[in-house]
Amino acid sequence: MHKDLKCILVGEEEIAGRVKELGEEITRDYKDKNLLCVGILNGSAVFMSDLIRKIKLPLRMEFMAASSYGSGSVSSGSVKITRDLNFDIAGYDVLIVEDIIDTGVTLSYIKEMLWERNPRSVKIAAIFDKPARRRTELKAEYTGFTVPDEFIVGYGLDYDRRYRNLPYIGVLKPEIYSKDTPGV
Repeated sequence: MHKDLKCILVGEEEIAGRVKELGEEITRDYKDKNLLCVGILNGSAVFMSDLIRKIKLPLRMEFMAASSYGSGSVSSGSVKITRDLNFDIAGYDVLIVEDIIDTGVTLSYIKEMLWERNPRSVKIAAIFDKPARRRTELKAEYTGFTVPDEFIVGYGLDYDRRYRNLPYIGVLKPEIYSKDTPGV
């Protein structure tokens, strides 16, 4: 897998340190609140499992699955919920946990959908943010790293369902993905 990378962008230790800091921030901000962490599958699974272990509060953890990519590398702009929450979130302080904010289309849709279910609050934690590709005004309250407009993989991020298990973030070589589809 390493031969497919142009470079390592964010190392394993750097990620671990930032996740710890985010956990501490969330612990302070959600003290005495009814925290529900909602991970967006599949990419957030790695970040979610690391993050919740750094949050020193009682919390509930659930997952949703949504897609605007299909099997390609460019967002279609159309969001499809493939796994929804199956309980009432009214009264919860919802923290959406995501691997990366790219165009913002999927997360904007999910955030709006969750607000309609009457939670006390809805905020976003994303380990990576790629503002150069944003198509909405969406902003996360908790962000790990701002990344350039490169096709990155690792720490939950994939290309064609591969590379999620890399413990760091690497930039995928352009020859690995189609040159006519800009990176995620």
